[in-house]
Amino acid sequence: QSVVLRLVCDREAEIELFKSREYWSINASLTAPGGDEFPARLVSVGGEKLDRYGIPDEATATRYKTGLDGGAYSVSSVESKAQKRHPAAPFTTSTLQQEASRKLGFNSRQTMQVAQRLYEGVDIGGTTQGLITYMRTDGVQMVGEAISACRDMVVQNFGGAYLPDSPRIYKTKAKNAQEAHEAIRPVDFSKDPGSLAAYLDSDQAKLYKLIWRRAVASQMSSAELERTVAEIEVRGSDGVTYGLRANGSVIKFDGFMKLYEEGRDDNGGREGDRRLPALANGDLPNPRSVEAKQHFTEPPPRFTEATLIKRMEELGIGRPSTYTSTLTVLRDREYVRLEKKRLIPEDKGRLVIAFLESFFKRYVEFDFTAGLEEKLDQISAGQLEWKDVLREFWRDFFAAVDEIKDLRITHVLDALNEMLGPHIFPQGEDPDADPRKCQSCEDGRLSLKTGRFGAFIGCSNYPDCRFTRQLANSGDQNGQAAQSDAKLLGQDPETGLDVTLRSGRFGPYVQLGEPESGEKPKRASVPKTFDLETLDLERALALLALPREVGMHPETGKPIFAGIGRYGPFVQHDGVYANLDSPEEVFDVGINRAVTVLAEKKTKRGARQATVLKDLGVHPELGGPVQVLDGRYGPYVKHAKTNATLPKSMKPEDVTLERAVELIAEKAAKGKGGAKKRKRPARATKEAAP
Repeated sequence: QSVVLRLVCDREAEIELFKSREYWSINASLTAPGGDEFPARLVSVGGEKLDRYGIPDEATATRYKTGLDGGAYSVSSVESKAQKRHPAAPFTTSTLQQEASRKLGFNSRQTMQVAQRLYEGVDIGGTTQGLITYMRTDGVQMVGEAISACRDMVVQNFGGAYLPDSPRIYKTKAKNAQEAHEAIRPVDFSKDPGSLAAYLDSDQAKLYKLIWRRAVASQMSSAELERTVAEIEVRGSDGVTYGLRANGSVIKFDGFMKLYEEGRDDNGGREGDRRLPALANGDLPNPRSVEAKQHFTEPPPRFTEATLIKRMEELGIGRPSTYTSTLTVLRDREYVRLEKKRLIPEDKGRLVIAFLESFFKRYVEFDFTAGLEEKLDQISAGQLEWKDVLREFWRDFFAAVDEIKDLRITHVLDALNEMLGPHIFPQGEDPDADPRKCQSCEDGRLSLKTGRFGAFIGCSNYPDCRFTRQLANSGDQNGQAAQSDAKLLGQDPETGLDVTLRSGRFGPYVQLGEPESGEKPKRASVPKTFDLETLDLERALALLALPREVGMHPETGKPIFAGIGRYGPFVQHDGVYANLDSPEEVFDVGINRAVTVLAEKKTKRGARQATVLKDLGVHPELGGPVQVLDGRYGPYVKHAKTNATLPKSMKPEDVTLERAVELIAEKAAKGKGGAKKRKRPARATKEAAP
């Protein structure tokens, strides 16, 4: 889990450090002698090949475009090559998860849950039948009987032309693969997806169809293509010779592609997957248009579950049985979050990895983890003794712990500041400015701090400067930026004080006025469901006015309040709290809804809700009502927070105020004394022995 988290965090660090670079491309739309239109791109100027950044700016692109606009075009060469595209192997656990993500939009957990049901069996005609082989495997091989059945299915459905002369035998390329099980395939190839449609739910049908098609396609003939490259020479109007290139391909025989083609992680098609018109040396295509287009390099994409599992497999990290559980743990512990199908590390996850890389670097190295996985495989195969492996691991790990256990917290924080600098102290537009300079006092230095509720950024001049902000100051591409400065929303019409939106250690909040004479201004947290960009003065004042009085309870005549607490939105009456569905409801919940919610809460509590049997009056010394109640464990008397159980010989209806006050006083006296700790008997020592 740690090394997988490191993969996600390393990728995020790459994105943060990435500097975009401008470049241009020039494409021409040409018409062949036969009248068909085709595209070509600029690949050389004056005999010099252009690399990706060969056209660095608009001025260069405009100059080249001008030369091409009035140029003379001629085909200098046409080369065609026959190529074959071979089918992919049947699914392993990782390739199934990757392809289900690309083609079906399933996450890894969903894929494995559906596959588990297909493996365990579904009800078909009154009998439970397993439809696929074991779904936790890194093997790509199929047994001979399955291959024969698959080849029969190919001939039956597509004809002999789609069947290769000999069976295809696949071998895994994955690092440290065990191949203890065969590939994921249908148990019975004759059960095609159409025949099972009536017995499977939507997800099961989609996944079974994917598995069936992939397995059958793996034993089909290769696709045959003809790839064509046409080189076009242009004598530019500026006297410069330009070179254009047009790529195209034609499928001569579709082979396995008639049934199945593997998905791709990017959105673009394969280069040259378009048909070129008939061209020959010396042809003079006519230019229809020349377009110069600006581009900027993009940072590496964040991992999807599919691409992360693929990378894990390449590095030999994890096994088919652990891919899904590893990702699940990282999400459940809130080390990463899934947003638009991309994995983004949370601050907590980045802190963990920064600490491990600073002080336990060996244990988050990819080679170390892959090597340990291999040793575990050898243990399961009886080739290694588990005690020896554990002893070796523990010896080195204990030494690493012993080495850092006496480090001061400041030393640890300094290391984390250094490693997480680009994330928590991003460089602004001014490259000479110090990103760690305190924005508040302009004298202190910002640093990572720890508190009761986690890590935050604070000033070195504390307590003179109390500036704080959340860990991530710059936000991220897919979320809102953290706001360290106050945003003025307007003035409170009653007090004339400024109402501001701020961001603190525990998240965004609104504040009325500024601190005066040591008194803290009124503040209210902003719920996570609120959009900070659209939060206005009206809603801020409503938050500051909480809790608000909803009305009087029709039965008790006591007020009902609505507010937002640490456990979310609520209504409260006479010490009883009941949750509301959303923070928005706090502002408009009416008396009827509030009474209903409170009644439902009381019903759920059932027998645990004490019943008042008798009101005895007001406590003669302390004030406040004294009551006799019937609770979960029998009758008792109550005053304020003190409860005293009635003696078994005393009936509730016979209790007087005087007797109740005595019982309450006795209980309060016992409470003040507290339970005395029992002394442990002294251990006998050798000196004490006779």
